[in-house]
Amino acid sequence: MDPKQIEAEAAKFRERYAKLRQEIGKAIVGHDEVVAGVLTGVFTGGNCLLEGVPGLGKTHLIRTLSLVLDLNFSRIQFTPDLMPADIMGTTIVVEGEGGHKEFQFRKGPIFAQMVLADEINRATPKTQSAMLEAMQEHRVTAGGKTHELPQPFCVLATQNPIEQEGTYPLPEAQLDRFLFKLLVGYSSRAELAEIVDRTTGKEVPHPEKVMDGKEVMEWRNLVRELVVAPHVKDYAVRLVLATHPQGEFAAGMTNQYVSFGGSPRGVQALILAAKFQALLDGRWNVSFSDVRNVALPALRHRVLLNFEGEADGITSDEVVESIIEEVPTTIKGEKLQKV
Repeated sequence: MDPKQIEAEAAKFRERYAKLRQEIGKAIVGHDEVVAGVLTGVFTGGNCLLEGVPGLGKTHLIRTLSLVLDLNFSRIQFTPDLMPADIMGTTIVVEGEGGHKEFQFRKGPIFAQMVLADEINRATPKTQSAMLEAMQEHRVTAGGKTHELPQPFCVLATQNPIEQEGTYPLPEAQLDRFLFKLLVGYSSRAELAEIVDRTTGKEVPHPEKVMDGKEVMEWRNLVRELVVAPHVKDYAVRLVLATHPQGEFAAGMTNQYVSFGGSPRGVQALILAAKFQALLDGRWNVSFSDVRNVALPALRHRVLLNFEGEADGITSDEVVESIIEEVPTTIKGEKLQKV
């Protein structure tokens, strides 16, 4: 697809995206950055983790999104007694014609296009491991057989702050499978007043369907058509390398406070999300600012603090923000190889 075609498709997508935001806005008040982040995950094929205290509308947002996108929706309520089979499904013995018995796989709630993993950090590590294959490879292996998940597939998870009772820290391998980690804060005074009006009055707004799964897949393919110049791609690579302590490009706070940095999935998240930002802006190529704008939600959960960082009260956001400030867009005097 040539640049003119991409720009024409981008204009069409922005119209559809604006309509989508309008319908979501009927049910969700405020939280514009969170809504934009979740939609970035949907249209790039990534999973999103929403962190915030209970009652802020995280679950309501995801359910609304499944309605306006007309996607098959499934909700899994994570609890300490939840087992892997409760998520993936299980193989049972069924009796067929003539009394013949055979094994049959009964699909679990993971077999949906949009999966809400509600309060995901209240389940045990054993249960968390059941999500890894589904989130990365979009398939489930059970009873020696592999089952493909429906497309488009997306896991949108909510979690409570780890300081709350009854929570387990998510394994690093699972955190790395989230494109974005989004922090959901409290609503403002005006937003709370609007929420009260909408939820306690006579008329309750009902969002309408805007897209379907087929259209979502078409836009996902368009996102991947956008071009990333070598120097912009190198900038994204160096941002991730700057999260590695004692590495060649490590930033100052990284060496002091970070135990482990981002993996190659971090670079993939930066590039895909930056492509989506460019598409929303009507451009067919990615800029440095596109990468910077998505760096915080894409990297905050991939920076693991060491003991000194935790003792000093440093947050991963502070480390990522310092990296964004320190890493230059280009290195003077260095020539990049054409790829």
